[in-house]
Amino acid sequence: MEKKKDIRSYSLDDLIPKIESMGQPKFRARQVWDWVWKKDVGDFDEMRNIPKDFLKELKDAFDFSRPRIGETQKSSDGTIKCGFKLGDGEYVEGVLIPTEDRITACISSQVGCSLSCAFCATGLLKRKRNLEAFEIYDQVFKMNLLSKREYQRPISNIVYMGMGEPLLNYSSVVRSAEMISSVDGLHMSPSRITVSTAGITKMIEKLAELKPRFNLALSLHAANDAKRNEVMEINKTNDLQGLISALNKFYDQTGNRVTFEYILLKDFNDSDQDADELVQIARKVPSKVNLIEYNPVEGLDFDRTADSKAERFREYLVKNRIPASLRRSRGKDIDAACGQLAGKK
Repeated sequence: MEKKKDIRSYSLDDLIPKIESMGQPKFRARQVWDWVWKKDVGDFDEMRNIPKDFLKELKDAFDFSRPRIGETQKSSDGTIKCGFKLGDGEYVEGVLIPTEDRITACISSQVGCSLSCAFCATGLLKRKRNLEAFEIYDQVFKMNLLSKREYQRPISNIVYMGMGEPLLNYSSVVRSAEMISSVDGLHMSPSRITVSTAGITKMIEKLAELKPRFNLALSLHAANDAKRNEVMEINKTNDLQGLISALNKFYDQTGNRVTFEYILLKDFNDSDQDADELVQIARKVPSKVNLIEYNPVEGLDFDRTADSKAERFREYLVKNRIPASLRRSRGKDIDAACGQLAGKK
């Protein structure tokens, strides 16, 4: 028997003729669409304005599985880590990060990761599979409900910085971002969405051709190839020269400045020379820099840079006219901070 497709793998334009071929009027497709994308229903039986006979036909024709929030943990700083159990039993994590002026949802794009970056807990896992677009969307949908309940405010920003490499799940990531920003989905501004990549040159170039309205961040973490090769295996086949060219193409096509993310690792990439090399890289493409505190991961041999040295590093960038901010760790007491997500149940 042919495996049924999940109903949310169809676009609305594709769903309409499918529903009409089942003898239903066009408006019925819109009703079903609203239930599966805009309302928190878990199965077809919860669709209250759909005739019972047709609900049975829907169950026979389509699959409909939604990730469920499993365990949640709340940090002393208010950050919430959410575990999502997927329809096939796999598990990913997302994080809600509240500040005074925004609430950010950090979401995952893969079960595990194949890149094995030396400083990252997710890199210790194997990549099991890509997430479907609707599985990515559902993380945002459910965390938005949670945000309203816990913080009395909806999510304001979304970052694809959780488990996995987004550009190795290109189609689903682009599709999910479209749905999140669509009037048929959550209708969130694409300017509030950032996709973070470890640096896949050809996929950045492909993304540039699409002229997306969301933002792009590059996980840099070292400003020369020799050091970057040490901590990011992907750099051996996607060196900085090629990445800078691709990032400039992205800027030319979109007009959006790129963000360089740079985790400060004690005695590895936090010297005055490292700061100067970062200035030189940042000058090659319209950009800004987010400096990130390192968060300890059991079994990985790195330490965080002292606060005073991190601030001096930031000041050097600013003095050299590179917009730079220092991002403080959030949720590290529950393994929810940057680089700590490892799908722990």
